Amino acid sequence: MSTAPPIYCPALFLTAPASNQGKTTITAALARYFTMQGKVVRVFKTGPDYLDPLILAQASGQPVEPLDMWMAGEEHCQNSLYEAAKTADLILVEGAMGMFDGEPSSADLAARFGIPLVIVMDVKGMAQTAAAIAHGLATYRSDVMVAGVIANRCGSERHAQLIRDALPKTLPLLSSLKRDDEVSLPERHLGLVQADEVKEELEVRFNTATQWLQNTQDIGLLTLPDAIPFYPAETKPEIIEPLLADKVIGIAKDAAFSFIYDTNVMALESLGARCVFFSPLKDAHLPDVDGLWFPGGYPELHTQALSENLSIMQDIRHFYESGKPILSECGGLLYSLDTLTDLEGDTFPMLGILSGQGAMRGKRGCQGMQTACLPQGEVRAHAHHRSRSDNTPDPIGYGRRQRHPAPGEPIFQEKGLTASYLHLYFPSNLTAIANLFSAAAKV
Repeated sequence: MSTAPPIYCPALFLTAPASNQGKTTITAALARYFTMQGKVVRVFKTGPDYLDPLILAQASGQPVEPLDMWMAGEEHCQNSLYEAAKTADLILVEGAMGMFDGEPSSADLAARFGIPLVIVMDVKGMAQTAAAIAHGLATYRSDVMVAGVIANRCGSERHAQLIRDALPKTLPLLSSLKRDDEVSLPERHLGLVQADEVKEELEVRFNTATQWLQNTQDIGLLTLPDAIPFYPAETKPEIIEPLLADKVIGIAKDAAFSFIYDTNVMALESLGARCVFFSPLKDAHLPDVDGLWFPGGYPELHTQALSENLSIMQDIRHFYESGKPILSECGGLLYSLDTLTDLEGDTFPMLGILSGQGAMRGKRGCQGMQTACLPQGEVRAHAHHRSRSDNTPDPIGYGRRQRHPAPGEPIFQEKGLTASYLHLYFPSNLTAIANLFSAAAKV
């Protein structure tokens, strides 16, 4: 623990027995509710996630950072919370999957940073059993503190009362929320729909959700929790050399390419790079840049538009032939291939700077934490895709899975191009990222 004085800030960590309990909807509703009360709300999302943070950022009006001790590092997470506490009136953390799932789990994070947990439960089809499950979660480990329970999709006040009476006095029912489809967030095959696509619809749902919160018979969720201490990490801040000084990095950003951590952009800027955004969907030509980054996203939903933007595709091919650095991640990998077959089975030509064909494959897919073992250095990363790529060149290597000995995602490097299904977390190895976006990226 740091010897520096702490900063105190109210905080809650929203967790659940499993996925699909309503954590994101309730976190967004709370963020909007307290924001409407004039409070500054900073939200964090555990684990690798691009879509939920966009929703939560719109709800809170503040940037949302990932919180994962494996991917980002324990000290990075600690300092991120400490910096947020300097300006926030409330910190909310949304967990992933169930309370004890993953390494690290939501319980691990809450225990490490001393944040009280709130258990969100879909109580449809059960009453006293919900109390038993919540009690079991709350007492499973002695190093976590559970502040209470949110009964989501509760059928009636009688239903809520049965759960309330069955809970021990040390585990209060903070809120009982009725089933309401008007506050649920829209979804598609990789998770939630991107916030930019449904901004106006989300605003309606956020406003409906704040009223939904206020209609509960329990008021414990609508008062700020007690403030807890947040400490800075003990080690001195890393001195970052401007290894990308005078470099301009072009970042694809539009409806097809949007899986971008703000911390990755900030990492490039901390290395001295200037970041500019462009749209492979709408822009006729590339901006004048020294390197390109095609992040993940939903190119499979925009195959025809991407294939018809011939002028920017030609610019990108010339850029590739010049040997300048290009990073293509997941959706960016699919865009780099010769063709992409979309969800309807239609095939369209893509960039063709990496041999192979990409195709969507329904509900089957791959996900998980991996280390990208690059010649430039090892970078923490993760995979999440429901597509395949065939007839690609021999990879230079594979991702190393967090907990499994089998090879991870293949990694391709040709000329200045680095392509993989892996989404890299840049702050985990700034030197490697600098090498990737410099002349050292050429293989």
